[in-house]
Amino acid sequence: METEIKSIQKKIEISDLPEEIPDFSSSYEPKDSLIKKWIINWILSAVSKNKIKENDIMPNKADLSKYLGVSVGTVQNAIRYVEDEGLLKSKQKLGTMISNVTNPSVNLVKSTSRRDKAIIAIKKYIIQKDIQLNKNIPSTRKMSEILGISQNTTRLAYEFLCREGILESKQSRGNDSNWLLIKYPQLVALESRTNEIFKADTLVDKLTIELKNYFANRYSIGDKIPSHEFLATELKVSIKTVHDCISKLSNEGILISRRGRYGTILAKNPLETAYEPLKENSIFSKAEDAAFYSYQKVESQIINLISKEYKVGDKLPSMKDLSEKFDVSTNTIRKSLNSLASQGFLTFSRGRFGGTFIVEAPVNYEKQTYQWLSINPNYI
Repeated sequence: METEIKSIQKKIEISDLPEEIPDFSSSYEPKDSLIKKWIINWILSAVSKNKIKENDIMPNKADLSKYLGVSVGTVQNAIRYVEDEGLLKSKQKLGTMISNVTNPSVNLVKSTSRRDKAIIAIKKYIIQKDIQLNKNIPSTRKMSEILGISQNTTRLAYEFLCREGILESKQSRGNDSNWLLIKYPQLVALESRTNEIFKADTLVDKLTIELKNYFANRYSIGDKIPSHEFLATELKVSIKTVHDCISKLSNEGILISRRGRYGTILAKNPLETAYEPLKENSIFSKAEDAAFYSYQKVESQIINLISKEYKVGDKLPSMKDLSEKFDVSTNTIRKSLNSLASQGFLTFSRGRFGGTFIVEAPVNYEKQTYQWLSINPNYI
């Protein structure tokens, strides 16, 4: 298991921050850079005066953006820069915390950001294309097209490479056509990654390895593993991250997922490289094979719900609420709603007042009493 954070001291309030904020109007320097310096100066001062300690939690980004009068994205960029300096560290489900200022090494499971991956890709591009010193590299717009990432992520990567002394921008705000190569990037990090730069060192990769050890030390083959929610709480990551890890382990044959009370079971020792493939041992098909029938069943239940409690123009409950009501996954609910929408019964709307709305009353199938059973053909 990953080393746990020793202690969470306190939540830092907005009122704990300096009253004097950066003057964005009197400087040509980017806002995120000014905020970075402002945060660093405050952290060093507050730590020296014992006003804040390691692992104290920073205010959330929305509150910081409101306090500083800038966008959340600008705050996010500034925090990333401070993390680069080792004064802040982030952890899913906990937030952004003060790091160990005297020894700013971070021992947390942390995802390699899009910007970090872009930095590696740009270095590799420079080397492969043999770009000469003091020559322009492609603009952020062009490079974003080459790498298939956003222009903002590319800009952040370029700015980081400027701070490393690899690139130089003649314009204070980084004009798109003036990114010059002034020092060749190091090859060491690239040689081990080659074409895997966009796959290696992701949070899912790291957590998958951790889960293998977790299951191997606690469970035997055939045991049912804990729920995604339990694992997310235990490992302090999002449920979505756990879901992606479980999917990877299922694809490797380590886990087998079943619907309902059967849950997900351990099919083989996660630490063994050689194993006998698990034989088909159940009359019931895999969960993904039965999903088609599951969503059709739920579709008829939603139709019955609409006919009893709703009328044309009404907004349906959220997918989360419907999944709890019918005791199925949100993915099954999504398939059911999409099917009803394709038949012209529902429509979807985005935004603050969005949701799923009824545009035509479907036929009530309440009297139909058939049940679905998915049979595993390999078992037969």
